[in-house]
Amino acid sequence: MLCLCLYVPVPNSDQTEFEYFESNGLPSELKSLFKLSLFLPSQEFSTYRKWRKKTLNAESKDQDGQLDFEELVHYLRSHEKKLRLVFKSVDEKDKGRVDSQEIMQSLQDLGVQISEKQAQRILKSMEKNGTMTIDWNEWKDYHMLHPADNIPEIILYWKHSTIFDVGENLMVPDEFTSQEKMMGMWWRHLVAGGGAGAVSRTCTAPLDRLKVLMQVHGSRGSNMCIMGGFTQMIREGGMRSLWRGNGINVIKIAPESAIKFMAYEQIKRLIGSQPETLGILERFVAGSLAGVIAQSSIYPMEVLKTRLALRKTGQYSGIADCAKQIFRKEGLGAFYKGYVPNMLGIIPYAGIDLAVYETLKNSWLQRYATDSADPGVFVLLACGTISSTCGQLASYPLALVRTRMQAQATVAGAPQMGMSGLFRHIVRTEGASGLYRGLAPNFMKVIPAVSISYVVYENLKMTLGVRS
Repeated sequence: MLCLCLYVPVPNSDQTEFEYFESNGLPSELKSLFKLSLFLPSQEFSTYRKWRKKTLNAESKDQDGQLDFEELVHYLRSHEKKLRLVFKSVDEKDKGRVDSQEIMQSLQDLGVQISEKQAQRILKSMEKNGTMTIDWNEWKDYHMLHPADNIPEIILYWKHSTIFDVGENLMVPDEFTSQEKMMGMWWRHLVAGGGAGAVSRTCTAPLDRLKVLMQVHGSRGSNMCIMGGFTQMIREGGMRSLWRGNGINVIKIAPESAIKFMAYEQIKRLIGSQPETLGILERFVAGSLAGVIAQSSIYPMEVLKTRLALRKTGQYSGIADCAKQIFRKEGLGAFYKGYVPNMLGIIPYAGIDLAVYETLKNSWLQRYATDSADPGVFVLLACGTISSTCGQLASYPLALVRTRMQAQATVAGAPQMGMSGLFRHIVRTEGASGLYRGLAPNFMKVIPAVSISYVVYENLKMTLGVRS
């Protein structure tokens, strides 16, 4: 039997032994061994615990909760190989040692800004001889039992655009590593994100429909409130009417996500950047252009969603009937009403959402990421909620004008105006606050939408065999 033990030195007392795991599957040449001990300082006890948990999850093939010798050796060898590749990528000068400037540059390539002082603090935690540089042995010794596999893991922890679906379609697409693309993991992420978005949008659909009604029918003379809006919807069409327009809102997730992802990858190649070194400005430009292409492709579905959300009981028999009636009465151009303000809304939404999220991410990493880049669920949810809320706040007037233009033909006596004319009309008749009608239910859905998206996304990833 091989028993791997951990001895934790405690000042002024005897060493305390913590037995971690046993194995009955030893190779024959090790039958004579009774015990293999691993000595670690007490401050690394929690790190070792995290490493062992990760090792069991990543390498245990028989799912018995035990780790045999072959699995341990396989893990250590593959782990060391990954560490060697990362060390070479950070050692840009190829001199066999890493200095603070190379640490700063590596993190900057991943969109994480740190100061010279912070880079030196990272070096001090790894180096042992006071040279303020790290050689391969120091790098390996530090990271072999460290919770983070490599620097790019920071990006994997902090990916948010697929997870945090709040019903808007303007965010920057996901980044996928070369390994994820080669292994086919990217489509599993997209499927998990689409499923999470479908569940999230369905759960928050009543608030989304209320927002549309308040955007279109709210005015100084008809100041629709939240409870009054819900009461009006239920009285007119029953409980099921709260989900009008949700079907098309869910259906358009798949084509939009696929088009946006493909366009994003092509635009990145045209820009000439590697995914690992894509800066925040390049991500914003590529993401915004990809959003414009995707939205242009599925925009008629946006118009259908608005019309179905505003319909009266019995007005349309379904999505196809709604499309036929719009085409027959208003022509093909009706399917692109509000197109211009919708496209313009991508810029403030994507830009501010990305900038706020990156700022919050960098702030957290600089202040709290001492042992691991993993921020935990609460931090991810908080950052995603805040960044999405800021993005929506900036782009909301354009979203309201878009919805009004999409719905103009359904409102009796409503003037048929363009974007600039409608802006002036709203400000003149309702004041500047008229550009933010429906904002309350829109913000009410953000926290539940983000939370539901995250939970469903993580569960679907496990079902599809995606390991973070």
